[in-house]
Amino acid sequence: MIFEDAIEFAATLPRMQPVAGLDLGTKTIGVAVSDLMCGVATPLLTIRREKFTQDAEQLLKLVAERRIAALVLGLPRNMDGSEGPRAQSTRAFARNLLRLHPLPILLWDERLSTVAAERALLEADTSRKRRAEVIDHVAAGFILQGALDRLAHIRREAARE
Repeated sequence: MIFEDAIEFAATLPRMQPVAGLDLGTKTIGVAVSDLMCGVATPLLTIRREKFTQDAEQLLKLVAERRIAALVLGLPRNMDGSEGPRAQSTRAFARNLLRLHPLPILLWDERLSTVAAERALLEADTSRKRRAEVIDHVAAGFILQGALDRLAHIRREAARE
């Protein structure tokens, strides 16, 4: 299922299984994974995009190897909240991936995630060449961490009730 509501998404997640975050670009897919407790996102790798079937094959291989329970897919909204062609492309990617594997997918607003990743890499004094190599999976880490923080808040609120 594809979710835009983190509360509904949280209800589908099994305990003690990691979640992966994706920063879907036109040329690359940045991938980050969480720990088993879904508390910390770690940038993992960048997949060079080919055709959808090849991209999906690489992602689903990673899902199987790491026993990923769900995906958080960055949804590139415009600054005013509207959606353009990139957001529609992301939605299509999610629908097509869902046809191949029944993973829960959360569409997560990724506004400014690449800017935050770039800023963090600059603060770490990362060379321009190295920034270009890692920016996509670092951005995926920011996307995933934002969703993980929201899921933790949802769990805390549920525990209080």
